[in-house]
Amino acid sequence: MNTPSLRYALLAGVVIFCSMSVAHFFSLKYPLLFVYYDTPYYLYQDRIISFCLIAYACLFYTAAEHRAAVPAALLALSATVLGLSAINYSEALRMINEGHSTTPYWVETSIFASYLLVLIGLYLNGPRNGVIATR
Repeated sequence: MNTPSLRYALLAGVVIFCSMSVAHFFSLKYPLLFVYYDTPYYLYQDRIISFCLIAYACLFYTAAEHRAAVPAALLALSATVLGLSAINYSEALRMINEGHSTTPYWVETSIFASYLLVLIGLYLNGPRNGVIATR
């Protein structure tokens, strides 16, 4: 069983990922809902991303309800943060971004990384073997 704090933090992820899915499906290019909001895109790519974000929402909902699924959600979000970081460093992004700063993308990536760290902290300070840890 998850602590209420971890459960609500994971459910916040469900809301975030569903919102991002809607933004990608309808090409609503707003920062945080659309990480690379000011880059060229193809509609079919955004639609694929929107479907993948629904999978994230489902994973986070399952993790909110079942503690055993939390490590999978943390691993998925870790891969996302690493993937966004790799894209932010990439030559390909620099080429399509035509010399503009990647700072906004790093800010967004940092927000996702911070969310990940909060989730990790809440998970590690949660129940172990059915007992809530005390200090």
